[in-house]
Amino acid sequence: MDVVDFREAPQAVSRRRLADQPDRVVAGDPQHQTELMFTSPDGTLMAGSWTSTPGKWRAFTDKDEYCHIVSGRCALISEDGKRWEFGPGASFMIPDGFRGYWEVIETTTKHFVIRQHQADSGDQVE
Repeated sequence: MDVVDFREAPQAVSRRRLADQPDRVVAGDPQHQTELMFTSPDGTLMAGSWTSTPGKWRAFTDKDEYCHIVSGRCALISEDGKRWEFGPGASFMIPDGFRGYWEVIETTTKHFVIRQHQADSGDQVE
């Protein structure tokens, strides 16, 4: 197995309009692009880059996610209203069990590492 270099071409690129899942979107019309750089053989660990246009939506669950913001501004908002804002250079961890919202304030790109708690969860990256 080789080292995964994020400067190289991704394994896969996916695009989606989050409004296609209307039960999740709270505000805006966020568009997501995910460049998957690594997936473990069992599908429970993945890493890559993600870009989103502005909007706000309910966060996914059943995963741990490490994020490093490359560009843009975003926020995480817990169900009880606590807010964390992040910009370029910020790194943070979202543990499984977090309940709340993602808000992309200005188009944001991040690098991520996700450990899924269910291998069948798909490529649902936020």
